[in-house]
Amino acid sequence: MLSCKNGAICCGHDDTELRVAFSGMEANRGQNGIQLLLAAEQEAQHIVNAARNEKLARLKQAKEEADKEIAEYRAQVEAQFQRKLAESSGDSGANVKRLEKETEEKINHLKSESERISHGVIHLLLKHVTTVKN
Repeated sequence: MLSCKNGAICCGHDDTELRVAFSGMEANRGQNGIQLLLAAEQEAQHIVNAARNEKLARLKQAKEEADKEIAEYRAQVEAQFQRKLAESSGDSGANVKRLEKETEEKINHLKSESERISHGVIHLLLKHVTTVKN
């Protein structure tokens, strides 16, 4: 074994050779580190893209489900409206008959009242027309 300048045990290689070999290993390790970082970045990008695509698929599915629910609700409300419309139009015939009956009763009542008071009204009118005031 040889001793180096500072008294440490040395393997007999020149100091310059060790530095060149060590710097070559560091460069190699640096290249490997860069390659690892690039590979990790690509993998991360793939994960992000997959998550983005999954999110878009979920949004599309949610929109389709919402559209389906809206269509079902719209059909339900339309059916209720049509049912109410049919019920009210069926009742309108009964309403018309009821209104005709009420109107006829009111007309008959007015005729009977007018016959009852017509003699008194005629007498009152004649009295005022024929009476002269000074």
